[in-house]
Amino acid sequence: MASTHTPAQPAGPAAGTQLLDHPRPAEDELAAPEAEANRHRMPRQTRGASPLLGVTAVAATLGATGFASATPAAAPAIEAPDETPVALSADPGLALAARIQQQADGQRTAAEEGARVQAAQEAQAKAAAKEAEAKKAADEAEKAKAADEAEKAKAAALTLPVRDYNLSAHYGQSARYWAHLHTGLDFAADTGTAVFAVGQGTITSAGWSGAYGYRIVETLPDGTEIWYCHLSSIIKGSGQVAPGQQIGKVGATGNVTGPHLHLEVRPGGGAPVDPETWLQQRGLNP
Repeated sequence: MASTHTPAQPAGPAAGTQLLDHPRPAEDELAAPEAEANRHRMPRQTRGASPLLGVTAVAATLGATGFASATPAAAPAIEAPDETPVALSADPGLALAARIQQQADGQRTAAEEGARVQAAQEAQAKAAAKEAEAKKAADEAEKAKAADEAEKAKAAALTLPVRDYNLSAHYGQSARYWAHLHTGLDFAADTGTAVFAVGQGTITSAGWSGAYGYRIVETLPDGTEIWYCHLSSIIKGSGQVAPGQQIGKVGATGNVTGPHLHLEVRPGGGAPVDPETWLQQRGLNP
């Protein structure tokens, strides 16, 4: 028959302590063995900022120069000659193709440069030719202008009609052998003395003219008529004449008392004026 005896259970906190094989050690006793074990272990390093701080400290110790010297130098760059990749040197075919291409590029560049130089030379030659043509035209215009001015000066130039003479009668004088007042200026000279055109003009009349004897009428460009009278002979009877060109000879034909040249000046072919004054106004002093 089974026993019905049940052991008595202690009351209070003592019931909990009976479940442990050994009593609970004190905190100091627990810490002592762990400290002993940690004394023989290497300190554990965690990942974080500690290594960087170490490098920073070393750099600060060495300084910028020391740190730079401690850094390995970069390897020098390798440049391939003529900008040809280094890899091409291992393949003769590629290297040859590169050289051929290089030569072709050089020839094309030289051809382009030659074309530019030739174009520049042609443009310069055209500009020079144009400048020379313009200069030639300017020179021709200047020559034409000079010739025109010379012609005008020649036309304006006047000369006395006789070289060796004496003035025997003036304009406006009166005498018994003149029906009216004297209408010209008389240049007394030997018969046959040369008579010259006073200015550039055109001989519009030549021949016998009654009391004037043999007469030549020259018309100047402004329409003024010059009458050469009492001539012994007429050398130039028509056409253009220049100042100082001989047109006749002194004589005593017509109503005269001796050989002389009777000169009259008639502006516009009208009434006569004083030839002496007219000549003086143009720089001549008879």
